[in-house]
Amino acid sequence: MSGLEGGKKKALKQPKKQVKKMDEEDRVFKHKQKQNQKKHSEVKAKAAEKGPLATGEI
Repeated sequence: MSGLEGGKKKALKQPKKQVKKMDEEDRVFKHKQKQNQKKHSEVKAKAAEKGPLATGEI
C-alpha cells in the first residue's frame, strides 16, 4: 500500500476562470436586473409592514 492511498487525497487543480468582457447590452441588462431587485425588495418590505392580507375569518 502506498502512502497516498491511506491519507488525504491531493486535490486536482481547477482551471482558472476566464474573465468575460461585458458588452453594452450585458451592462444594461444587469443594471435593469439590479433596479428590479431593488424595487422588489422595497415592495416586499412595505407589504410586510401592513401585515397579512387574509386573516381567515368567515
